Amino acid sequence: MKIFMFVAMVLSFQQGLAQGFEIKDGEWNGTMRIYKSNSIVDTLPVTLTIRTIIKDSVWQWKTTYLSSKMPLTKDYVLKVKDRAKGIYSTDEQDGTELLNYLIGNKMYCQFEVSEIFLTSSYEWIQDDIKFEITAGKKLTSQKEINNYSVNTLQTVLFKKNL
Repeated sequence: MKIFMFVAMVLSFQQGLAQGFEIKDGEWNGTMRIYKSNSIVDTLPVTLTIRTIIKDSVWQWKTTYLSSKMPLTKDYVLKVKDRAKGIYSTDEQDGTELLNYLIGNKMYCQFEVSEIFLTSSYEWIQDDIKFEITAGKKLTSQKEINNYSVNTLQTVLFKKNL
């Protein structure tokens, strides 16, 4: 019951915290660190490009992974769903849409793919953006609680190109 009260309290504050935040265009570079079970297993340069498509409501959200082994570009569209509640969506442009929740200066997304639970976040720190994504599996259930592991972490501090 305490957990439900906490969640309700957080949700009631969310509306006020999301207002006044502005997503800005630009290009950021950083080095992604990939951890598995508390050890770095790889690093790679990454570029994040944000461009306005429709003022204050739709942005190109393009991440380029500059890996020598497996280069990859993810070119998504970020859209405002409900500005007052801080709800955005990431449109992967293949029929997949992920919901994001902006609280203060940090945007969160939680989703599950093939029984793997993922949590991602973007945090704006002045001109920089910190990105993190964790992945894990369901471990145990007790009463009303499900426990999940956190086996993998990908993190990058993007520095804005000036």
